[in-house]
Amino acid sequence: MGQIGLSQRQKAAVIVRLLLDDDEVAGVDRLTADDQTLLAQEMAGMELIDRNTRDAVITEFCDSLESVGVTFPGGLDGTLAMLGSRLSDDSTDRLHRAAAISGKSDPWGRIYKLPKESLISIATSESVELVALMLSKLPVEAASATFMALPRDRARVVAQAMSMTSGVTPDALKRVGLVLLQAAEALPKPAITTPATDRMGAILNFATADLRDDVLGALDERDVVFADGVRRAIFIFAHIPDRIEPREVPRIVRELDQSTLVRALAATSEADVAAADFILSNLSQRMADGLREEREALGKPRAKDVDEAMNEVISVIRQLQDSSQITLKMPQDEE
Repeated sequence: MGQIGLSQRQKAAVIVRLLLDDDEVAGVDRLTADDQTLLAQEMAGMELIDRNTRDAVITEFCDSLESVGVTFPGGLDGTLAMLGSRLSDDSTDRLHRAAAISGKSDPWGRIYKLPKESLISIATSESVELVALMLSKLPVEAASATFMALPRDRARVVAQAMSMTSGVTPDALKRVGLVLLQAAEALPKPAITTPATDRMGAILNFATADLRDDVLGALDERDVVFADGVRRAIFIFAHIPDRIEPREVPRIVRELDQSTLVRALAATSEADVAAADFILSNLSQRMADGLREEREALGKPRAKDVDEAMNEVISVIRQLQDSSQITLKMPQDEE
């Protein structure tokens, strides 16, 4: 092609082509879909650019950069990324919400972040076709948890509607996302966002076993559904084999004081002994043998010391979960 008189798009293509040789440079995926398409089409029609033309394009590009005083991202997502933690969480949330509802950004990004209670409420009240599309778009874990919370009859018709989701267009999917997001925004906003079952479960996590059993027994008499939710929210030492992936055990142990771990492993109830065996079986043979020797040397520690040690193990696991360093498996329904 000609070596002079390049259009602005062609000059941009030259600069991008040069930048593609540097792996540290941000990718073109940060451009809009339309801009990516135009860029690719322009590059497809170009072949050889001589050295003088290349240097002239680079010089013009550098001169343009030097004349720039300040730049702005030109979009809400980029602006929020630039401001980072300087904005409050509430302000950031409001801006994202307003942009999604107005159609200026993808509503599905907001839907992905909805709490599970909101997703369940939407899945229970909206048309089955919209719910089927929502489940098709949600991450599998969130979709599964939402689906399992549906009444059995509704779950059946939603499953049948899933067969109609394959031909939906991107524009239609965005419109569906806007409808679902508006439905979510219309839901009541509780002053305390953490579900009551989760709060009670977190409190009982660190209660003694006899107090925990006593409270759950009382809840069973007054509200079986609430009591069941609290049970599912509780995570204690005995639950470790069911909730922790074996590969995560060494990561957890590294965060624990060894004397605390040894006391926790000295638990005597059948369920706690099974949890201790699970931990030891997923450590190296040398480390497991060393911990067993220390446990034997410990003798019979006070029950209070063992309870405190087990609670410390659970506290460390919760901290690792909150920082996304490990993921707890979903509790299984009791048969």
